[in-house]
Amino acid sequence: MVICIFLGLFLMGFLALGLDVGYLFHERRMAQAAADAAAVAAAEEANSGNSSNEQTVANAMARINGFDPNATINPATVTLRTPTSGNYSASSSYIEADVSKPIPTFFLSEFEHSATSVTVAARAVAGGGLSSPTCICLEAPTGPGLSMSNNAQINATQCGVTVDSNSGNAVGLTGSATLNSLSLGTVSSSWNNGNNINNNGLITSSTKIVQGITTQCKPTITAPTLPNGLPCYSNPIQGWTAANNYTGVYTLPLAGETVINNTVCFSSLNTSNAASVTLSPGYTYYIQGDFTTGGGAPVTGNGVQLYVGGNVSFTNGVTAKLSAPTVSGVPQTLLYAMGNNVTIQGGSNTSISGLVYAPNAAVTLNNGTGTTLTMDFVAQTLSMSGGATLNSYSISSLGTLNLSVAKLVE
Repeated sequence: MVICIFLGLFLMGFLALGLDVGYLFHERRMAQAAADAAAVAAAEEANSGNSSNEQTVANAMARINGFDPNATINPATVTLRTPTSGNYSASSSYIEADVSKPIPTFFLSEFEHSATSVTVAARAVAGGGLSSPTCICLEAPTGPGLSMSNNAQINATQCGVTVDSNSGNAVGLTGSATLNSLSLGTVSSSWNNGNNINNNGLITSSTKIVQGITTQCKPTITAPTLPNGLPCYSNPIQGWTAANNYTGVYTLPLAGETVINNTVCFSSLNTSNAASVTLSPGYTYYIQGDFTTGGGAPVTGNGVQLYVGGNVSFTNGVTAKLSAPTVSGVPQTLLYAMGNNVTIQGGSNTSISGLVYAPNAAVTLNNGTGTTLTMDFVAQTLSMSGGATLNSYSISSLGTLNLSVAKLVE
């Protein structure tokens, strides 16, 4: 009789132990599912440039899978980090998610008093999705967004072009024009045909084309405002006058002009009648109307910004050497152009660098091979011809185009 009772208790103990072990194995699988989901969600946010949201989405996915970091009893822990093992490229946004939670036991504590709960944990790594920062953002909703012809070139191997037009002629390359960028994203899903890319027009094989994107490129960039109390002067360029000893050489701002917060204001600026015009570095030139060059007078300015309320025109072979202020070596905004047209037809030694923010404008570039344009653009449309070459870099505020989704890799 005693033996039977002993065997019964022994078997019940094994049964109890089996229930706990089975339950813990189930929770371990749930922990792995939570870690997998958290890693993928966080990596997708990283690929989209939303790094500040990685922890939030990881916590949400863990919660859906039964591991709630905000639970009042036995809360889970969700930790994100760069993978601690394996050969992963940091540039590809790989993220490791470690998920753990104390799990209460049913019977184990009868055998081991400290085993009232057991922590289950799991690890996952996700990433590998590709993303492309936008450096040329063309916002026209219909019609031609990007037009290139006559040997025009765009070189943007570290960033991409986004075209918001949903028309069949959203992009067009003819006459040996070449687009070489990290990506080309278009709202239109029907433009990529022989009618639009012809006569030796070329989109290089390294350019990832994504048609039918659902998120338009509409960055928010704040243009400078006119400081209170700052007077606006008439066009100061009056040609060869006694004030400049009949040399026609101008350095702006002129002596005696009021400057507030390193800003000087003109109702318009036309350099055509000068021999040369130098914009002093570190200033913002607030031009209420049009900004026009011409007459062959060179225009130079390093580390400057221009706000133009009207149209911008670099024409008649003018040599322009303009650069925006830099932060950590990266050019910032050079030109805030609020009018409907921006035309750059510079001379053979023209060199312009910086972001051009022209949200209402049709931009035309028509330059020879000696012109160096290192610029990013926000505009309605961009038309390039005449051997114009545009070299673009990456301004993070212009947005990001996802080229592929993150995947679970470990």
